Amino acid sequence: GVSVAVSTFSLVAIAIERYSAICNPLQSRAWQTRSHACRVIAGTWALAALLMLPYAVYSSTRPAAPRPPPAQCTHHWPSERVRQLWYVLLLLVLFFIPGVVMTVAYGLISRELYRGIRFELDVKREVAAQRGTGGDPAPSCDEGDGCYLQLSRPGAALELRALGAAAQQDRARINSSGAQLAAKRRVIRMLVVIVAMFFLCWLPIFAANTWRAFSPRAAQRALSGTPIAFIHLLSYTSACANPLIYCFMNRRFRKAFGATCAGWGCRRACPRRPPEDEPPMASASLSKFSYTTVSSLGPP
Repeated sequence: GVSVAVSTFSLVAIAIERYSAICNPLQSRAWQTRSHACRVIAGTWALAALLMLPYAVYSSTRPAAPRPPPAQCTHHWPSERVRQLWYVLLLLVLFFIPGVVMTVAYGLISRELYRGIRFELDVKREVAAQRGTGGDPAPSCDEGDGCYLQLSRPGAALELRALGAAAQQDRARINSSGAQLAAKRRVIRMLVVIVAMFFLCWLPIFAANTWRAFSPRAAQRALSGTPIAFIHLLSYTSACANPLIYCFMNRRFRKAFGATCAGWGCRRACPRRPPEDEPPMASASLSKFSYTTVSSLGPP
């Protein structure tokens, strides 16, 4: 029970801190430190142990039928009402409330990333439109009025080189923007899969436990054997689902995981370069600040 609660609380803490890092990046940098992470980890374990304390209080062993020697651990609740309230509490604290928090947090993150995607697409369209129309109409060079591309004037070669450098910077910026767009789309897909896997893995077991608390005989007839075994197996799957999701849907995670498995010696000999197709988390976290600042500094 403690391990299940720790897993759920950790997912909630990750969702909240991701929301703060992406939607409020400047404020989150002040408190998202290593010591804060240690306190959150310790708090999740303490809260999980406190929540599961009734299991330690109301559990005992009894001889297993039909042969007395083997014994099994069972729960002896003070009353049927207490048993029902307990499973409803677990349904709320370990499934419903965490599911709502994760859905809202990742929904807001996805909306923020989607806004950044739209903003960057608008910028790319504006740049493409300016290139297609050539920007402002160029003045005539017949009278020697200082045309920007006129090579016969002194220093025009330097201006042309400056123009070429600016064009290269624009192309590099567009390429980087395209990589950031692709990375943001992958992040959104990953967040959707994480929430979907949480509900898929945990909804059956909590629904089954609540059903057995209020209607034990009907639940026993419907779930005994293969159904309840499959439901428990599905809940166990959640323990390894998130690392696999991160590995297959996040290149940064794959590179870090591979570097960790390779050992410290290989990492010293072959330093790891940042991935080319995904921007750093800091730059992705500043997407809101970047486009809101640009829009607020524009003309009224």
